[in-house]
Amino acid sequence: MTATPDAKPRGTRLPRLARRRQLLSAAQEVFVENGYHAAAMDEIADRAGVSKPVLYQHFPGKLELYLALLDLHVDDMVNRCREALASTTENKLRVQATFSAFFDFVSTQGEAFRLVFESDLRNVAPVRQRVERSLQECAEMVSAVIQEDTGCTSDEAHLLGVGLVGMAEVSARYWVTTHGSIPKDAAEQLMARLAWRGISGFPRTA
Repeated sequence: MTATPDAKPRGTRLPRLARRRQLLSAAQEVFVENGYHAAAMDEIADRAGVSKPVLYQHFPGKLELYLALLDLHVDDMVNRCREALASTTENKLRVQATFSAFFDFVSTQGEAFRLVFESDLRNVAPVRQRVERSLQECAEMVSAVIQEDTGCTSDEAHLLGVGLVGMAEVSARYWVTTHGSIPKDAAEQLMARLAWRGISGFPRTA
């Protein structure tokens, strides 16, 4: 198979972790461009500038490669949410920071969010489980704050957390499709105001 125009020259020896990062970077480009089913391991190897046997030394198959890449990005999304909630003790600012975290995630270079939210493997169990688990973790973190600061029951707080995370995810994904028709800062502030006007109506426990 002829190397793609973006293929990197072969022959450079790299430490194992550096090579793994290189392979994941090349795989991300190919998966985002082509989707999982149309992506070929030959093309990923060529894009990384390695032979296919080298690629298989690190990842035994295309699904394992995809899942390794997906793990990186769902962990990134959860960490962004965790850092947003920990960034302040003022709840209005927490809401703003959480929406910013999701808008930042979909704005990351390389459109990595498409691997999480727009994969053509969303119905494959290992992929679905990872995505659902990551969103559930974000919802649980949000609901813990809600329950701590309001009189909501655990079930009520969890439902509110799921709703807020869903609002952040869907609005951020939609914003990307508009190609910045609303500036990013304005879009995330707009949605944060909507969410805050709803959640701030619940009575505080202290």
